[in-house]
Amino acid sequence: MNRRRLLKLAALGSASALLASGPGAWAARTAPGSKKCKRMIVVFLRGAVDGLNVVVPHAESRYYDARPTIAITPPGSENGALDLDGHFGLHPALASLLPLWQQGSLAFIVASGSPDPTRSHFDAQDYMESGTPGVKSTPDGWMNRLLAALPGPRTPTEAVSFGPTLPRILSGHMSVANLPLGRGAANPMPLDRPLIADAFDRLYSGNDALSRTYREGQMARKRLMVDLREDMAEADNGAPSPAGFPGDAERLARLIAGDPTIDLAFLALGGWDTHVYQGAAAGQLANHLRPLGQGLAALAHGLGPAYADTVVLVISEFGRTVRENGNGGTDHGHGNVMWVLGGNVRGGKIYGEWPGLANGDLYQNRDIPVTTDFRNAISVVLERHLRLTDPQLQAVFPHLPVSATGLRRIIKA
Repeated sequence: MNRRRLLKLAALGSASALLASGPGAWAARTAPGSKKCKRMIVVFLRGAVDGLNVVVPHAESRYYDARPTIAITPPGSENGALDLDGHFGLHPALASLLPLWQQGSLAFIVASGSPDPTRSHFDAQDYMESGTPGVKSTPDGWMNRLLAALPGPRTPTEAVSFGPTLPRILSGHMSVANLPLGRGAANPMPLDRPLIADAFDRLYSGNDALSRTYREGQMARKRLMVDLREDMAEADNGAPSPAGFPGDAERLARLIAGDPTIDLAFLALGGWDTHVYQGAAAGQLANHLRPLGQGLAALAHGLGPAYADTVVLVISEFGRTVRENGNGGTDHGHGNVMWVLGGNVRGGKIYGEWPGLANGDLYQNRDIPVTTDFRNAISVVLERHLRLTDPQLQAVFPHLPVSATGLRRIIKA
């Protein structure tokens, strides 16, 4: 590797031109070859994003009944959803992605996810990354098995993970490069306003029963919020906030577009566990969705001609409850929405079997059910975009359920 190439890699955001290629190994980047490839990028939203406020069923009154304070208002209203097909709309914070929908390279799969019923972040992420829901003994991740199934000569950067550590989804016997990106500082939750808290503390500083009750309540609340923050940190599993994603996405796009040896890429973003103060068109969720959308738009633009040969999947471990909770947030749910974008995507469409929001159609009377197994959706991409055969698909996703034929149209080829 020459000095010019080394400096170029450093400018793209790497702390070093050396990339980790496994749990304990290192490999120098190889110069791009002449191979023209189909690519797949997976973006994991750790913490369970609220898909019901990402792709909004604005035509259903039950949506507004279930979410009196956090629902996204209908299209045409102030800060309303961006209409997609007359029934569903996009969260207004994702306006940067609307051109991709309109040009037909962005699609969504509603009521999708893992069939396993767990509401544990740790287990659900593990199952989605191993590709074997309900089986904890799987030794490797499905993207590592996918790497083994891909044809062609092996290079140190055929699969690249962007983040501080190698994730479960890429763990296994195949060598994988790991490129750390800058970790954005997670924004604190807006639970307490100091001026108001100080005023109440002074007001109830005495020894009367009401003051003692107030102080005991405050202490209990603080302990509860410490536990909640620890739970949210565990949900993120080390993934950075989306705040710095637009800049990272631009560098990532330049790196991938300039190196045809990269076939697979993965990154994760945290901060989606919105139990409290989730907000509607503005607030905690919107503040995360906006840079996510901007980053994905920057990624699509930055890939240039390589976007035509790239599919980007955005997934999360599970969805959230249909009804908002008493803290203006949502709790752990089941079915969610998958995002699919790329030049080879037949976009501008909502895919999947939407069950509706009637009580009898909800999973355990509280969640969107999973009508599309995430493995079926990903398998369509692997089969039609990356050209995997049925035996190769079975190697990537053992005991793969029968695919829904309607999903096959999501990839053009």
